[in-house]
Amino acid sequence: MCFSPIGDLVVGTVVVAIGVDACRNLGGRTQDLPLATLPLLLGAHQIDEALVWWSLQGRVSAQVGHVAVWIYLLVALVVLPVFVPVALGASESSPRLRRRYVPFAGLGIFVAGVMLETLLVGSPTAELGSHYLAYSIGLQHGVVLTGLYATATCGPLLRSGRRLLIQFGVANLIAVIPIAVLYSRSFASLWCLYAAMVSGVIALRVRARQPIAGFRHS
Repeated sequence: MCFSPIGDLVVGTVVVAIGVDACRNLGGRTQDLPLATLPLLLGAHQIDEALVWWSLQGRVSAQVGHVAVWIYLLVALVVLPVFVPVALGASESSPRLRRRYVPFAGLGIFVAGVMLETLLVGSPTAELGSHYLAYSIGLQHGVVLTGLYATATCGPLLRSGRRLLIQFGVANLIAVIPIAVLYSRSFASLWCLYAAMVSGVIALRVRARQPIAGFRHS
């Protein structure tokens, strides 16, 4: 793996630019706005991680690195499990379709609450690994929480009934399992980088005005 601060910076900048372009070219398709804004969040997230790298390498101050670590973990562990189901629910046109995301939003809030409490009680740290960053927050029952996290973030996409969103959910689910098993301490870093790149690809399709409606199931 060749992940590095420059890699995070380049990926983050490109994904943010794709997100901005997608948002500017929705052509009135407001239902696609949540999907188009996700790359903005994930791209900025990767740019923030570049600061974590540079702090650990002594290129920026420890204070800047400390703040960057907190921002990175808050977005990865607290914001995303709530943002994804809520944003997808908001993109639906009818109350019936929005209701299918309520269980995922509730699960996301639960996971985010546990993660936030762990962050506040513990002392989050980041260490340089072999071409990745290893984060530690002192999480108990990490395997269970990782499974719930994956359900909250990938489940809504699989439940959407829209082909493009299902593809996004499957792609992220395929990545989250091996990363969680093989690289448990670097899970947040590697999975979020992967998710950012996948979201950029999806946003490009939105930009190209390809329909995301696909099929729907009840």
